[in-house]
Amino acid sequence: MPAPKTDKAAATGGLRSAIFRPSRRWALLLVALLIIGGAACGGYAVWQQIRGEVAASDDYCLTPQQIEITPPPPWVRGDVKAEALRSAGIDAPLSILDDDLVQRIQTAFSLHPWVASVGRVSKQHPAHVDVELVYRRPVTMVEVHENGADGLYPVDIDGVLLPSNDFSPLEARGYPRLAGVESSPLGTVGSRWGDPVVAGGARIAMALTAHWAEWKLWSIHWLKPTSGSDPSAPADFELVTGAGQSIHWGAAPANEPPGEPTSDQKVAQLKSFVDQHGSLDDPSAKSLDLSQPGGAARTAKANESRKNE
Repeated sequence: MPAPKTDKAAATGGLRSAIFRPSRRWALLLVALLIIGGAACGGYAVWQQIRGEVAASDDYCLTPQQIEITPPPPWVRGDVKAEALRSAGIDAPLSILDDDLVQRIQTAFSLHPWVASVGRVSKQHPAHVDVELVYRRPVTMVEVHENGADGLYPVDIDGVLLPSNDFSPLEARGYPRLAGVESSPLGTVGSRWGDPVVAGGARIAMALTAHWAEWKLWSIHWLKPTSGSDPSAPADFELVTGAGQSIHWGAAPANEPPGEPTSDQKVAQLKSFVDQHGSLDDPSAKSLDLSQPGGAARTAKANESRKNE
């Protein structure tokens, strides 16, 4: 009878060993994790204590001189980098360890009136930041009469107001002039003018940029609607040469009503006319109506109506 008892004890001991063996392994694993976690926490605590010293070291300290931007085009005369950082209040030394550094720099440059968009902002060690910028391009000078004084305001293709101080009077005269505008800018530089006439005139200027000087054009003139005209109709424009010749353009690009030629077709008609007549100052240019297919001649009635506007 003793033998069966011994076998039973052995069986019980084996079962107990099988039950507690995995638990012992888990306990060892838990101890190991606690040791690793403790080391990590200790390391983090140490890092928090020395982070300030590291951030202030030369390798991590970022000055404005260590920020490189896409070189501005010739028409931008100001110091875009210095102006953007100063306006955002981040012209003091920074650290590339700052978590919000990239966002702060991106926001600072996006608010500059000459910057159309901010691309990639990348930081490297030793301290250096590269900023990719797309700049605005002036396409026309809006002629505004305020309190008896003449003023020319540069805008880009989207009708965004640009810094006037970057242009001398001589340089301003080299751009297409948008005349007839009766509004003033709704905001400051870097914001849209807020007038569809200005936005439309800017798009016409852009369409004619390549030929403006060659064809001796002087201004784009908004034709004020006559009383009783359709208020929903798109803004109507004409071109004026340096010699005073006027040519009816019609609606601005991307705003043409059904049946009106596109801006590319209108430019092609002007080129064809110049090739045939040598100049847009030829007297027959006055009869051109680019809002009609093929640049059909305006009728005498239309000419008389436009003369009275």
